[in-house]
Amino acid sequence: MNLDSTHAHRRRTPRRLLLACLAGVLLLGVSGCAGSAKDRPSVVVTTNILGDITRNVVGDEAEVTVLMRADADPHSFGISAPQAASIEQADLIVHNGLGLEENILRHVAAAEEAGVATLAVGEGVDPLTYTAGESADQPDPHFWTDPERVRKAVGLIADEVTAHVRGADGPTVESNASAYAAQLTELTAWMRKQFDEIPPSQRQLVTNHHVFGYLAQRFRFRIVGAVIPSGTTLASPSASDLKSLATAIGTAGVKAVFADSSQPDRLAQVLKRESGIDVDVVPLFSESLTAKGKGAATYLEMMRANTTSIATGLDTA
Repeated sequence: MNLDSTHAHRRRTPRRLLLACLAGVLLLGVSGCAGSAKDRPSVVVTTNILGDITRNVVGDEAEVTVLMRADADPHSFGISAPQAASIEQADLIVHNGLGLEENILRHVAAAEEAGVATLAVGEGVDPLTYTAGESADQPDPHFWTDPERVRKAVGLIADEVTAHVRGADGPTVESNASAYAAQLTELTAWMRKQFDEIPPSQRQLVTNHHVFGYLAQRFRFRIVGAVIPSGTTLASPSASDLKSLATAIGTAGVKAVFADSSQPDRLAQVLKRESGIDVDVVPLFSESLTAKGKGAATYLEMMRANTTSIATGLDTA
């Protein structure tokens, strides 16, 4: 045998083995990364307000998917087929409950029947019931207008994430929840300070529909009425409803109507035009977060913006 060729063979063999080994490592690495992405634990959240709250609790412990886009109406938004599939693959579904997400409740129910863990947050935060209008005696789902109830919701979400989300580190989730809860406590104190500057006789709210009952209870406001006398934006007021509200507004001396930013304020403008009552129409971010930079991209930002709008609107009124 030629010694030179033998030496060349010996030199080439390790190189081929090395290249093969490197290729194998790369393949294993790619497949391993793909598997990790595919198998990453998932939390699906229905509304964008709850989505922001849940992300603060979960942190990096799981993928959080929010179904409701910015500026959408939680009463009427729908979901796509891929979104419906993501619900069925989740480790945990966090939804508002109390009838808020009217168009996707069937998807949540189907996932629950298939064994997916679900959390109806509103049911666990001492919900109120409507006292007037078409929704009287039904549960009010708009608990997030009270930051103290949101603080309670944070604890509920943290417990469910720890219990049902694969691989989630309990102490980390608890630490995230505690840090966010502290911010909510600060928010409540700040809101109370702003509202305490409004004379009690001026703490009167007229809104586009019944959405601020929890805020009214927490900060001692009186709900005079709503343009849509219901807990859902899907209802419509009658001529007699508008007339009754105009009378109530005139009697109470209310000068401002607060309309949902996610909905056109057409009805509030109609009330202003047809009732002959001089009222300002003030927009609030009541049921949906906005895109970043649009005034209410997070729950904390939304509540601070609304507090300022309410205080300013009632003061100038």
